[in-house]
Amino acid sequence: MFYREAGDFKTSYVEDSQTFPLRLDRRAYYVLLAVAFGVVPLFINDYWANAVFVPFLIYAIAALGLNILTGYCGQVSLGTGGFMAVGAYSVYKLMTAFPDVSIVIHILLAGLITAGVGLLFGLPSLRIKGFYLAVATLAAQFFLVWLFNKVPWFYNYSASGQISAPERTVLGHAVTGPNTTAAAKYLICLTLLFALAWLARNLTRGAFGRKWMAIRDMDIAAEIIGVNPLTAKLSAFAVSSFYIGVAGALLFSVYLGAAEVGEAFGIQKSFLVLFMVIIGGLGSIFGSFAGAAFMVLLPVLLKNVLVGQLGWATDLAAHIELMIVGGLIVTFLIVEPHGLAQLWRLTKEKLRLWPFPH
Repeated sequence: MFYREAGDFKTSYVEDSQTFPLRLDRRAYYVLLAVAFGVVPLFINDYWANAVFVPFLIYAIAALGLNILTGYCGQVSLGTGGFMAVGAYSVYKLMTAFPDVSIVIHILLAGLITAGVGLLFGLPSLRIKGFYLAVATLAAQFFLVWLFNKVPWFYNYSASGQISAPERTVLGHAVTGPNTTAAAKYLICLTLLFALAWLARNLTRGAFGRKWMAIRDMDIAAEIIGVNPLTAKLSAFAVSSFYIGVAGALLFSVYLGAAEVGEAFGIQKSFLVLFMVIIGGLGSIFGSFAGAAFMVLLPVLLKNVLVGQLGWATDLAAHIELMIVGGLIVTFLIVEPHGLAQLWRLTKEKLRLWPFPH
């Protein structure tokens, strides 16, 4: 058997309820962390950082945030791009107004500002849900993009309307600006993702997570048994917006370096993160990682194979990518609504029983 469960006993409730109950899974998790923090930074270069690792880490944070709101609390949102813009412009204003403060504090404060904005736009969820809530969050997306375009104060009255990240350092290493190294960008994104994923895992397994899932499954029944829909829904919007704001701040300051709100945080960004959650699996922390990895790696793979190996035109490869993603979304919605996370769970169950029939 691939999973040796003989002798892997649980003697307490804490051991039985841990994230990785099997010893083999825990060891694999620790090895993965050791490689991610100790090995990858030694060999990473600019191509791998900019094409794969950094966007994956940032979008995984955004997918975690949307999954908390949509997957765990059942509140549909199409305003992810707008909330990422709030995080980006917040960190820009903080970086330019307080240059002596650490960039990490700026990123976290940008997440808190986005949480406040998300709390405001989450108020309609108390009266509407489903399609109508999706339209309300879509309105927030267009309103926020319009606001950042039309009010010059947000981009410091720049003639071009663009925002550019000044150079900032963490422990003496530049993480924003032109002198940033691949390892520095990777490590700050990885550290924040690790901390936020740990927080999300504990939130979804605790009292907040139980309230969110009760609202998702049947909000009227949840209210009858004592769950306050006001605090449950608004807390989900606030926590989700915090994660998305942090992702937007990292996307602008660490990854892009310069951005224009319509191009970097348009409606396509909202759908991209939503596709990650759908393909990865709603209501799953692992699904957020799997969906982000899939949506980041697929364009890179298609570009290398179709354009680099077969010599196809770049626009044709981009169109084929859209067709593949659309087909996979329809397939997952019909065949496996819980996405890649459910496929991974089924695979592990089969491996635990192999070679015996399941």
